[in-house]
Amino acid sequence: MQGVPEQFFDERDSARFRHLAQVPGVELYHAHISRYAFEPHTHEAFGIGAIEAGAERFRYRGTQYVAPVNSVVTMNPDELHTGEAETADGWRYRMIYLEPDLLEEVTGVRHWWFSDVTRHDPRRSQQIGQLIYGLWHTEDPLAQKGLLLDLIETFRPLARHAPVLREGAHRFDRVREYLHDNYMHALTLDELAQVVSLSPYHFQRQFKAHFHVTPHQMLMAIRLWRAKAFLTQGLPAAEVAAATGLTDQSHLTRAFTHRYGITPVRYQKQVAKR
Repeated sequence: MQGVPEQFFDERDSARFRHLAQVPGVELYHAHISRYAFEPHTHEAFGIGAIEAGAERFRYRGTQYVAPVNSVVTMNPDELHTGEAETADGWRYRMIYLEPDLLEEVTGVRHWWFSDVTRHDPRRSQQIGQLIYGLWHTEDPLAQKGLLLDLIETFRPLARHAPVLREGAHRFDRVREYLHDNYMHALTLDELAQVVSLSPYHFQRQFKAHFHVTPHQMLMAIRLWRAKAFLTQGLPAAEVAAATGLTDQSHLTRAFTHRYGITPVRYQKQVAKR
């Protein structure tokens, strides 16, 4: 795409994605980030990963965390978070993103949830990193399924398996659902405030207190997650921009790159079915 970089602005930063054609609902990610700072973004999937070198600083549920080398990172779906280097040379890490339906289908276990987002666990971290590496580098469907099951068994002790009732779910989760249902439209603060019968001023203050981001940041995170799904399906970037409520393809490219560190076109090339 003319005028749009196909990679990070700093050559010390790199990231790659991969999907498994035989196992829908899985996204693999490997990156080494030194200078880039990720804006708030979300994944509609469980994110499990290992810090292989350096250390990462990130905000999750309104709290700042540092994940050093040999840490395990476990994120729940639909939780906005950031990411930047804590050490001079950045951090290298591998992640797998598993859609909740796939995790339940594979294991027969419902209500997966991680209470802790990071923990220092050298043995488990190395196991998770090695299994993600193995998934990335095999095309054998039988081997992929076996590695996926081994990976799930490795992080399963870190999860809880009971329904999670979050405080305030009856109120502001309705707004999040509204954003998911209407992300393709131009939304106003007045419109969102009406969902919970508050003035725009009180709504924004309480929304930020509950989710630790602004309504606009959450809306953009949802739009960009939807954009990933459309790009994976092969939809051209210009059509993805229109389908997700963004101004044009340039708007999509800027927003996508700021949150994922990669252009939409490059992402689409990486996850294309092989």
